[in-house]
Amino acid sequence: MKTALSIAGSDSCGGAGIQADIKTMTMNGVYAMSAITALTAQNTTGVSAISEVTPLFLEQQINAVFEDIRPDAVKVGMVSSTALITTIAERLRFYKAENIVVDPVMVATSGARLINEDAIAALKKELLPIATVITPNIPEAEVLAETSVRSEEDMISAAKKISEEYGCAVLCKGGHNLNDANDLLYVSGSFHWFKGRRIDNPNTHGTGCTLSSAIAANLAKGFDLTESVERAKEYISGALADMLDLGKGSGPMNHAFDLKSHFSQ
Repeated sequence: MKTALSIAGSDSCGGAGIQADIKTMTMNGVYAMSAITALTAQNTTGVSAISEVTPLFLEQQINAVFEDIRPDAVKVGMVSSTALITTIAERLRFYKAENIVVDPVMVATSGARLINEDAIAALKKELLPIATVITPNIPEAEVLAETSVRSEEDMISAAKKISEEYGCAVLCKGGHNLNDANDLLYVSGSFHWFKGRRIDNPNTHGTGCTLSSAIAANLAKGFDLTESVERAKEYISGALADMLDLGKGSGPMNHAFDLKSHFSQ
């Protein structure tokens, strides 16, 4: 069985982060493992507290995984400090990790900021150059490319700039009132659009985590990057279209459980 490692924060309500990653990887047919960067107190309406692990403990988690069950792919999600980013990059280089998917999480779906300002430079310097692919949304692409993105042409320009500067493929996710969820994959000087339709579903907590984890799972299984993105996009679109719900909470419901329910049927 193929394996995948998620390096990310824990979401106490189970809809994003490590919890979403494990569910997604499992449902996509790989054995999921984790190295937790931070504990969060959050639900689908917001993040109320974040407690980081120490760099040493994060290093020990990553060592424990690689020294026993080497992952075929690695997904990196929420990392909020320079020290943790540096630790992850050093360990992944040390173990010569393959199929690295970096989701440059900067802002939660709810709008909460999840990364320190000084960590963005470390992310650019340490993690992006070793990534196979990164998966920024529009606001994140604007930060990384240092330019505004207001059209699909802007998406291409931003993805091209990021890819050429850091030497990685870029999946620039659409939405944010720019298009109907059309995503752009830029690889080695060429680009490919993955067309999608906007699904009017409030259960979107954790969708970015889920997409990047599904890409990592498919890379682990041996699919090329384009096929992995295609399969991941089909996976998440199918779950959103099912319009499943969890209960009567005041905010958007937990999307990752919707995914599991949909693909367990």
